[in-house]
Amino acid sequence: MSPQNQSYLAQQIALGRASCAEAWQVLRQKGPSKITFWFIALLVGIAAGFAALFFRKGVNWLQQTLYGTDDVQHLHTFISGLEWYWIILIPTVGGLVTGLILHHFTRDARARSVADVIVGSALHDGRVEGRAGIASALASMVTLGTGGSSGREGPVVHLAAVISTWINRRMNADGITGRDLLGCAVAAAVSASFNAPIAGALFALEVVLRHFAVHAFAPIVIASVAGTVINRLEFDGMTEFALPTTGELQFYVELPAFLLLGLTCGIVAAALMRAVFWADDIGNHIQSRTNLPRYLRPMVAGAMLGTIALWFPHIIGVGYETTSLALTGELALHEATVFAVLKVIAVAITLGGRMGGGIFSPSLMLGALVGLAFGLIATGIFPDVSGSTSLYALAGMGAVAAAVLGAPISTTLIVFELTGDWQTGLAVMVAVSMSTALGSRLVNRSFFLTQIERRGIHLAAGPQAYLLAMFSAAKTMRPMDHPRAADEARCWEMIGEGLYIDAAATLEIAIPIFEKTGAQFLPVVMLSADAAPPELLGALFHVDALRAYNRALAATAAEEHS
Repeated sequence: MSPQNQSYLAQQIALGRASCAEAWQVLRQKGPSKITFWFIALLVGIAAGFAALFFRKGVNWLQQTLYGTDDVQHLHTFISGLEWYWIILIPTVGGLVTGLILHHFTRDARARSVADVIVGSALHDGRVEGRAGIASALASMVTLGTGGSSGREGPVVHLAAVISTWINRRMNADGITGRDLLGCAVAAAVSASFNAPIAGALFALEVVLRHFAVHAFAPIVIASVAGTVINRLEFDGMTEFALPTTGELQFYVELPAFLLLGLTCGIVAAALMRAVFWADDIGNHIQSRTNLPRYLRPMVAGAMLGTIALWFPHIIGVGYETTSLALTGELALHEATVFAVLKVIAVAITLGGRMGGGIFSPSLMLGALVGLAFGLIATGIFPDVSGSTSLYALAGMGAVAAAVLGAPISTTLIVFELTGDWQTGLAVMVAVSMSTALGSRLVNRSFFLTQIERRGIHLAAGPQAYLLAMFSAAKTMRPMDHPRAADEARCWEMIGEGLYIDAAATLEIAIPIFEKTGAQFLPVVMLSADAAPPELLGALFHVDALRAYNRALAATAAEEHS
């Protein structure tokens, strides 16, 4: 090549590098264009899909290695033939490993899950904890691989959120872009986990973003499809459960039975959720009273699960085998009833013991068992006007899961996609609607929103309740050198009267004080740990607090309707 050609080539390479650098700066400073964002959504969907696939394969590998079975879909049948000490030892050691991981890599020894992703979407511009999220995924993998009675959707969703968070920070994405990208990752993870592209997209919109804005729909669908393709390349598009025949519904005569089934499932779903919260409270109480190290709490829970599994191995793992038996009507009434009660206990022990995992898969198993038991009773009393028991099990599976997740639309669709049976939609929709309506009244809308409410974050009430917690007094106040600052002498008088607010406090605390006292402003102080007097930083004006709140409400409404 001549020197002239070499010089020209070098110039073109330099020009290309400069163009790429300029494009990257524009992307970081102004955000991606619509087409660019769709391409990014595709990449995020692929990454989240592979993360979900690797998580699932990791759980399967652990179960195959530790329990010595080649067919993890029939795990409980194989466990029945193991020596008793292995049945207890494996989940106990798994709980210890889980506890050590969470103890060293999270600040509170608690596995992150869907609730944390919802909080990240609402309060942190679509960002979640990275280090704690990776540790939680690893801990949950150990939990499920060693027999924890929970599901894989919780850790998979959070792991996908960690991926989107990493990209959001590299892009310096704003709140809307960050939340949309988070939705893309979640949709892809759910789709790759359950081979459910429609439900994956709607789950991200209905549960995580909690709105159906048009601007978010296209990229989320693209990511969801990418996740589904990854699942089907590995598993050939097979559904999770296989039904023996299409259910037959005696439409008008049998619909009241499904209404009653929906109400029953709503009560059962509330019982499951309350059992988990009760177990968590009991675990906290025992841990504080006995000074039990926090890394031993999952180990104790694992030992309890192993002990129950000596007689009832059905509680071990995700429970797909038992769910399949219920959907095909291969369990007797007393078996379905006993297994349902024991599953609630096992899930409460697993999640209350801080072992990690999700609640969606357990709710599917519980719903299928409750639906089968209900169907056996209904078809026994009215054999001439009743369909198959499998139809009741399918409807029950969707009804309990929908009430637990607080997501009737995506849960209805995911049940169809898991089973491949689209002919029984009327029965499932009726049961899901009734269970969701009742279950949402017995808790704070859903399992995840109740979890968040227990942490003192009021997402269930809507933006008007939680947006105030996003603004600190220090960021909203007028400092003392502000041109329109409050009178310093009056500020010290108010401090002497005890009428002030800490700099770390939020508008959620300040607004009620304004309403109660009628004050125009509140001094903002920095409190010291010792007995030193407070340091006056500035003043929070009522009008400034309301202006910030109104801007946040307007931005939220604009995002949800764009």
